[in-house]
Amino acid sequence: MPKDVITPRATDYNQWYLDIVREADLAEPAEVVRGCIVVKATGWGIWEMMQRELDQRIKATGHANVQFPLLIPKSFIMKEAEHVEGFAPEVAEVTRAGGEDLTEPYVIRPTSETIIGHFYSRWIRSYRDLPLLYNQWCNVMRWEMRTRPFLRTSEFWWQEGHTAHATEAEAEAETLKILHEVYADFVEQVMAVPVIRGLKSEKEKFPGALRSYCIEAMMQDGRALQAGTSHNLGQNFARAFDITYTDQNNTVQHCWTTSWGVSTRLVGALIMTHSDDEGLVLPPRLAPTQVVIVPIYKNPEERARVLEAIERITGDWQGRLRFKVDDRDNLTPGFKFNEWELKGVPVRLEVGPKDVEKNSVAVARRDLPGRQGKSFVPQAGLTERLVALLDEMQTGLFQRALAFREQRSATVRTYDELKQQVEHGFAWAYWDGSADDERRIQEETRATIRCIPLDQPEAPGACVYTGRETTRQVVFARAY
Repeated sequence: MPKDVITPRATDYNQWYLDIVREADLAEPAEVVRGCIVVKATGWGIWEMMQRELDQRIKATGHANVQFPLLIPKSFIMKEAEHVEGFAPEVAEVTRAGGEDLTEPYVIRPTSETIIGHFYSRWIRSYRDLPLLYNQWCNVMRWEMRTRPFLRTSEFWWQEGHTAHATEAEAEAETLKILHEVYADFVEQVMAVPVIRGLKSEKEKFPGALRSYCIEAMMQDGRALQAGTSHNLGQNFARAFDITYTDQNNTVQHCWTTSWGVSTRLVGALIMTHSDDEGLVLPPRLAPTQVVIVPIYKNPEERARVLEAIERITGDWQGRLRFKVDDRDNLTPGFKFNEWELKGVPVRLEVGPKDVEKNSVAVARRDLPGRQGKSFVPQAGLTERLVALLDEMQTGLFQRALAFREQRSATVRTYDELKQQVEHGFAWAYWDGSADDERRIQEETRATIRCIPLDQPEAPGACVYTGRETTRQVVFARAY
């Protein structure tokens, strides 16, 4: 498996990304279905790890999993005006089934606020039924014109949470809890990707929402990627679908609802944050396989002796380390080294006859390719050494990504400075402009307001575009 199959990042960042998706065996285009991909075993294994970690956090905050239909009556989508306008270009319809034209077309779900709103209106009667805290794991369809594996495809996989509350304050608290305790915690602690927590501008918020919050991450080309969103929907969908409850005073009130989601786009974020020109790099807490052991031998006698040593070395690893012994006889050790490096396994152990004699192993860490990351260590105490090494690598990947983001971020005071800064990173700027101002800046620079950070400066400053004094600061960047 030659190294030159991956285009260097510095040569063509887009092609580098596509090469890693292909060579790490993450996914391939589903050429027979426009805009879709086949997620292969390696890619799906990463998504399963993400699902597991996120699902634990979602359930820990009091939510239960449910499942709603894939097909949504088109009339449902039409009920919330801002929502339908936002999704109209992406909607795929089913107009014929069972050999007959349908009386009413179905929409393949682009998101589920509408159909869930319909059922919530039937399930909620009293304040005693609230809050309603549900989540579903599913696939959705948005008819994308320009696609890129994981980052933007017509079909993708995600979780979408949908909740109903008695008051605006409760809905707002729910929205922020998901942002901080579920999404930001997972992305930073497990994916090792630093994020900025913020509010979306009116122009960028979710169609039909009262307020949208997000976490934004920086990729290795300096562009932003929205890693998760959490929406306070206000009473917009509750009014459209008549989601009401009778309060303690026997008065009928409309509920306050939320929705929130992250998707397989996180796999793309993972690739573009940590990977290098040798292939995929996985943070240990997310890696389906944390340690791969490659036995090295020349004959059946050496093979038996080496595999016996490996069995002894890994005897206490169950439940502590996710590991794999690559004892395939039809491949050379060099081929195996390269394959696992491409697939981003954090640690590789090499065990040969001399290692058995010396009671040692060779340890190669993926975050430091080549000789820099390779060492020989005693077999005694190896388990504890590996656990500590994986923790060190997890922290190191986060710190490396954070340092990169800080290096490529700057506070700008003039529009000219903003235009220069978004060429290669994040531009922090005071902002008191309008939605029309945002559009003009996007047209001229291809940058958007990624978020209004929740942590705001105390001192006022001059808006980078209008010159008016304001205390609000925003982050501009080009984005995926």
